[in-house]
Amino acid sequence: MATEDCGETQELRLPRSRMANERLHALIPGGAHTYAKGDDQYPENLAPVISHGRGAHVWDIDDNRYIEYGSGLRSVSLGHAHPRVIEAVRRELDRGSNFVRPSIVEVEAAERFLATVPTADMVKFAKNGSDATTAAVRLARAVTGRPRVAICGDHPFFSVDDWFIGTTPMSAGIPAATTELTVAFPYGDLAATEALLTRYQDEVACLILEPAGHSEPPPGYLAGLRELADRHGCVLIFDEMITGFRWSEAGAQGLYGVVPDLSTFGKALGNGFAVSALAGRREVMEPGGLRHSGDRVFLLSTTHGAETHSLAAAMAVQATYVEEGVTARLHALGERLAAGVRDAAAGMGVGDHIVVRGRASNLVFATLDENLQPSQEYRTLFLRRLLAGGVLAPSFVVSSALSDADIDRTVEVVAEACAVYRKALDAADPTPWLAGRPVKPVFRRLV
Repeated sequence: MATEDCGETQELRLPRSRMANERLHALIPGGAHTYAKGDDQYPENLAPVISHGRGAHVWDIDDNRYIEYGSGLRSVSLGHAHPRVIEAVRRELDRGSNFVRPSIVEVEAAERFLATVPTADMVKFAKNGSDATTAAVRLARAVTGRPRVAICGDHPFFSVDDWFIGTTPMSAGIPAATTELTVAFPYGDLAATEALLTRYQDEVACLILEPAGHSEPPPGYLAGLRELADRHGCVLIFDEMITGFRWSEAGAQGLYGVVPDLSTFGKALGNGFAVSALAGRREVMEPGGLRHSGDRVFLLSTTHGAETHSLAAAMAVQATYVEEGVTARLHALGERLAAGVRDAAAGMGVGDHIVVRGRASNLVFATLDENLQPSQEYRTLFLRRLLAGGVLAPSFVVSSALSDADIDRTVEVVAEACAVYRKALDAADPTPWLAGRPVKPVFRRLV
């Protein structure tokens, strides 16, 4: 199954995965149900199709085992098939999953969530992050009577819905009139944000952002945004899809002590099961309910939004995080990994070219060329060598299921990849090591 690749370590071959990818593309636009999982995100003919996973490992249909990072696009933070989560789900499956009236599980899940995120008064569950963020935007527009949405332009994704996707290079099919109502502000720059709010005085319904990203918020920044939102009469929304649980059990708002009007959670909340949450202050949330005297807001109304087994998974995840100190473990594992990768890269003379960034619980990496510019070609080279060594890592986002041995093996594979990276840099041309087209960014106008 393996052959020599440019005189380096043996190359991975995935014949069954390659055939399955062809079947996927024939039946599913994009070949996956999330663009970030597309085979264009991986080196050509090296996009494994997964058979199953357990803990921090996954197996593809070609019988290769990988140490996996970024599991489920950051959603499986406890590891695959976590026993406590699976047990909670199985208990509910035998009791029915969906009824014509609310299940008692819904109130139990709400109580558990609001105990975990005490900065919120009310919560409504859904199945995905986009529904939650779009509901937050709708609420903000309703309670302020304003049309414009201000997004943080430095953050890559908020929703599949028109108000956001219309601002990306993949804006086909979205009316310009919709996109014109979305404006952007830069992260960390309060003066620029205030200028935007002044320019669109009394037009901006909300400021929506991830409260933290690849770097820590500048001192006073989130508190400054809170003050700006209050002074200009707009709603402050924290998108905690990624920061929720990974920063603290209560999200970035719990860590930094700044309370938004609304916040959205997902990803880690269900450990792979489909559940998300919109939470916030009662006076902002209640217009989506039945106990107020104003115009009704069609907030969230989803047939499957309160499936009992997904809510049971969420409750088990929250209990596990709190009782087992999962957030601290994620940080410890990430710190060990980041230190190992940086040492390995420096030892091979590519420390300035393979750059690990982000909070320890949410690490990503950049691949830079000989001019220290971001390079998809060098990313392709790096991913190929990781895959050959049994590491599936579109990012270095850890799960708590990783062992120290997993981290140490990953660092060994990274060191091997860095040796090849150094050769490509010396040649000032990574092409001989690509064996096909480079990986591509998700957001691009043309295929």
